[in-house]
Amino acid sequence: MATISTSSSRPYHIIVFGASGFTGQFVVEEVARTSAEGPSGTLKWAIAGRSRQKLEKVLDQAAGTLSKPELRSEVEIIVADVGESDSLAAMCKQGVIVLNCVGPYRFYGEPVVKACVENGAHCIDICGEPQFLEGMQLNYHSQAADKGVYVIGSCGFDSIPADMGVLFTRDQFKGTLTAVESFLTVNTGPEGGCIHDGTWQSAIYGLADSDKLRAMRKKFGYKPLPVVGAKMKRRSALFYSKEIEQYTVPFMGADPAVVKRTQRFLHEERQESPIQYGAYAGVGGIASVVKLLFAGMLFWFLVKFSFGRNLLIKFPELFSFGVFSKDGPTRKQMDDSSFCFTFLGEGYMEGQDPKQGKPDAKIRTQVKGAEAGYVATPIAMVQAAITFLNEPKSLPKTGGVYTPGAAFAKTTLIDRLNKHGFQFSVMTGPEA
Repeated sequence: MATISTSSSRPYHIIVFGASGFTGQFVVEEVARTSAEGPSGTLKWAIAGRSRQKLEKVLDQAAGTLSKPELRSEVEIIVADVGESDSLAAMCKQGVIVLNCVGPYRFYGEPVVKACVENGAHCIDICGEPQFLEGMQLNYHSQAADKGVYVIGSCGFDSIPADMGVLFTRDQFKGTLTAVESFLTVNTGPEGGCIHDGTWQSAIYGLADSDKLRAMRKKFGYKPLPVVGAKMKRRSALFYSKEIEQYTVPFMGADPAVVKRTQRFLHEERQESPIQYGAYAGVGGIASVVKLLFAGMLFWFLVKFSFGRNLLIKFPELFSFGVFSKDGPTRKQMDDSSFCFTFLGEGYMEGQDPKQGKPDAKIRTQVKGAEAGYVATPIAMVQAAITFLNEPKSLPKTGGVYTPGAAFAKTTLIDRLNKHGFQFSVMTGPEA
């Protein structure tokens, strides 16, 4: 079982590492909002990063935003740098859980995982980079299991809504759920929306290294998961979706890989029937499609060359048509934005044999939330940590490197998220 109590030698339940980064500052605010939800109604926490001055500024900003002046004096500051292993070790020895907000994770994530595993701190991140996530599982799962340390990746928008959404759909289905497709739509206000360019950089390097990811996956030596029920048909690269009434493309993030890893864990470790999964994202009307095709082809060409990658990194707004920027979204843009995942599931009603005939039952569910990157992601990350601290007996029996679904399948994480702005729901009536 996970160790979740503080002590004189490990004084903090949570340490937010990378607290002065763009996403980290919002995670700090979310921890401050939910500190009463910690074990026994209190949460002992600290923030960490390489610049004490910047960390003080983040606390000052959070104190002003939340009208909590006590944050300036009550929250401790730890100076730690991913390039200095001794400082990481010292940080990890002081916390039960490290919330790692320092990306791109392919460059800065492994030293944090290594320090956590070696020094007995659990680690939660918000990574959307399959190569990093699966690399950590390949290289640290056994060691983490031996140490009783839990490393849980992709606990932000990538990939809690998708991973927990599939499990929610399964749990609401009366019978054997065999396949799920998800459709993501994002809504913005009059000022539009954008994403901080850290995510853009992760996409650039992820696509450039796709061959390495395929080579790494072979090292696991996995057998294909069994297909239960009818085999799910692949959709085309661009199609008009009647489900969300807009043009749609395959979702390019980590969700499909994360969900598949969860399904493998549940099948191999708990003998549960695996669910096939396809992920798609709405892109809008014809004008959006033309813009996407042009930007996509340009991105695909440039990412193959070092000079092209440098251009993409230097001018994110230009090459993404304003979707990504070095400044990230304004608070107003964040307030006016939201996301919706629609899940379409099919399977076999209770008493029916999935080996016989076509699926005879369907279900439609949704997961809705506020702006994905810097409102929903901090909520998801912090609630994952709160769930971890309050429900250690519901986690997998041994430590290791896990997906959110594998780690939290038996917890109340979905209920906690529903109390913090997410909406997991079953759709009924004509629209379902």
